[in-house]
Amino acid sequence: MSDFLAAAVQLTSGQDPEVNFNAAEEQIDLAARRGAELIGLPENFAFMGEDSQRLELAPTLAEQSSRFLVTMARRYQVALLGGGFPVPVGDGSRTLNRAELVDRDGVLLGRYDKIHLFDVDLPDGNTYRESATVNPGRALPPVVDIPGLCRVGLSICYDVRFPELYRHLVGAGADLLMIPAAFTAFTGKDHWQVLLQARAIENTAYVLAPAQTGLHHGRRQSHGHALVIDPWGTVLADAGVQAGAAIAPVNTNHLGHVRGQMPSLRHRQPAMF
Repeated sequence: MSDFLAAAVQLTSGQDPEVNFNAAEEQIDLAARRGAELIGLPENFAFMGEDSQRLELAPTLAEQSSRFLVTMARRYQVALLGGGFPVPVGDGSRTLNRAELVDRDGVLLGRYDKIHLFDVDLPDGNTYRESATVNPGRALPPVVDIPGLCRVGLSICYDVRFPELYRHLVGAGADLLMIPAAFTAFTGKDHWQVLLQARAIENTAYVLAPAQTGLHHGRRQSHGHALVIDPWGTVLADAGVQAGAAIAPVNTNHLGHVRGQMPSLRHRQPAMF
């Protein structure tokens, strides 16, 4: 692991993929100019709209999204995470929600299909049924070695509420946890930051959390506040509520210092649980 700058991009994606890709490239460009070597895009970066339209576009979106990540990584010489895009499963009525991580040469390092799906009735009157059109992934998220940078664990949005997943990732060697999201405004105001800080603190790991923000379609509104958090739980950068990026250093010595000072990972007693 070496010291580097990491960027959690924040977007307001909509129903026009071309507009979304252009907005994502603008933020990748700006982050790369500031020196970021690892950049994460949020969940639904390529499309955020009606389920029926997403299903119709899914075959094209899957190909476009993967190609976009490769092109951007090579163009800006960064490791790049696409935090979630639809991949058809072949029945015309369902997709996977997939994240892909590529290196600066555009080589695919790892992919992850979201396993925890957001089926929730919120007090604000909004109902979400991700499982109605999305199949859960069937494999645990991977830990990926980014050459010259660090080992990262992949996850997506609602996964953040399941701490055992992050124990798995850190147990498999992750130093940085990537949690791209499209967190709702209603839940985000109370839960987003505290959940991310908890995942950082309990695993003594960096957290990179790209985010959607603002109004998308219908009543859908995202919380924003893309964050970079250190292993002590300190928020190093917060993108606020506008399109942009949270950018902060990932420091090898600091990670080692925190894990030495607070050796909770070594004190676990898994046989007792």
